[in-house]
Amino acid sequence: MPDRRSFLQSALAAVGAAQVPGAVAAKPQHTAAPSSAPAAPAQPVHLNINGRDYSLVLEPRVTLLDALREHIGLTGTKKGCDRGQCGACTVLADGRRINACLTLAVMHEGERITTIEGLAQGDALSPLQQAFLEHDAFQCGYCTPGQICSATALLEEVRADGAGFTDDEIRERMSGNICRCGAYPNIVAAIREVALRRS
Repeated sequence: MPDRRSFLQSALAAVGAAQVPGAVAAKPQHTAAPSSAPAAPAQPVHLNINGRDYSLVLEPRVTLLDALREHIGLTGTKKGCDRGQCGACTVLADGRRINACLTLAVMHEGERITTIEGLAQGDALSPLQQAFLEHDAFQCGYCTPGQICSATALLEEVRADGAGFTDDEIRERMSGNICRCGAYPNIVAAIREVALRRS
């Protein structure tokens, strides 16, 4: 009767022998890489950002986020996940919050786009910007522009819906904006303060 060692050796040899013919027969096939689609021609795009008109010439697939940051130079809006999951790129389009990384610039002609740079009135911060400072509602600050833009829209949404300004309501409505530093209690406190002042 064979011992365990000889059994394992013969089993491994059999497996190896079975693999060799397949490996020899399977020759790599060289296929041509699919050609990428040609870039669409650039076209004129007219955007109203923070009350100012911009005339750009953009390839139609340029996102609103890239138009803001790379073509206009408004770098307050941040590129986080670039997949619409973190909310760092939140801006306002006619007062409603959108993820600028998920939408094309050409889709927003005729709308009023507001970024974090457009919330202050000259040197006077918006009430939410001031409340974020007073409540220390940020740590690294990367998500803060998106948080403040989202909270600005939240205040109008809750007023229009007639919903209460409870902490749970604020958390639910701000759930699309992630703070990796975990400053959520202070963010909620800042929003609550401004909401109560307005009510």
